[in-house]
Amino acid sequence: MTKDQRFTRRRLLFGGAALLGAAGSAGTAALLVGDGASGPAPTRAVAPAAGPRARRGLKPSAYRLEPIAGYGPPTRRRTLVRAAVRREPFLRVDGRGRSMVLTFDDGPDPRYTPDILRILRDHDVRATFFVCGGMAVQHKDLLREMAHHGHVVGNHTWSHPLLTTLSRSRIHAEMARTSEIIEKAYGEPPLWFRAPYGVWNRAAFQLGAELGMEPLGWTVDTLDWRAPGARTIAERVEKGAGPGVVVLSHDAGGDRSQSVRALRDYLPALLDSGYRITVPRRKYT
Repeated sequence: MTKDQRFTRRRLLFGGAALLGAAGSAGTAALLVGDGASGPAPTRAVAPAAGPRARRGLKPSAYRLEPIAGYGPPTRRRTLVRAAVRREPFLRVDGRGRSMVLTFDDGPDPRYTPDILRILRDHDVRATFFVCGGMAVQHKDLLREMAHHGHVVGNHTWSHPLLTTLSRSRIHAEMARTSEIIEKAYGEPPLWFRAPYGVWNRAAFQLGAELGMEPLGWTVDTLDWRAPGARTIAERVEKGAGPGVVVLSHDAGGDRSQSVRALRDYLPALLDSGYRITVPRRKYT
């Protein structure tokens, strides 16, 4: 496929792919992203879905992410609003314009994470990495690189267990050990956590809040762990793209070469279509 053909295909794909903003999606909560404001906690569980699509097509845009100085730890002394005990994770984000969040789970893996970081850097984009402690302890250099380039690092437990099968003390150990490794390598404790397999229980929400973290789920699942092909992964992101969308992909846990190739394809397509790829922000007083 030629470059012109790929561009034409992307315009067709994105022509009807804009979603309604997070405010119009019942049962989901807004996150603080960019200069947006955090919303109320959700009141009932809702399966992650891409949501309805807007009728008007999108126009290509040269808009890109703001400078890296706008990310990372606060530069002045402020107080982080205490994490609340939620009943479900955040599924969407809220912010200026058509903001989206890209997340990568299970790493860091030296076979794939460096390529993902390189692609993000080439496009001046920040993402969120939910790392497992057992992987992070072996590859602290990759966490330091994430910190250096303004990416957000979240807690994905130590060994990726199904939390609903564990005791409360075991869940705490899985989370606390990972937070400790992240703080040592990344430079600050994680502010976000994600349950393995997206399976949460009350203990996970409570313990996550005690450790200072808010739960973040996702809106669009690429299902890249099934290795459906790079083109299929990219199409799932492109078709599910919309304001407030959180995309789930993986940079470890198996052969993630398709995920890397897909990112190389869909990221410039998102940016050319006017999407702003950002990171979740916690609220400060």
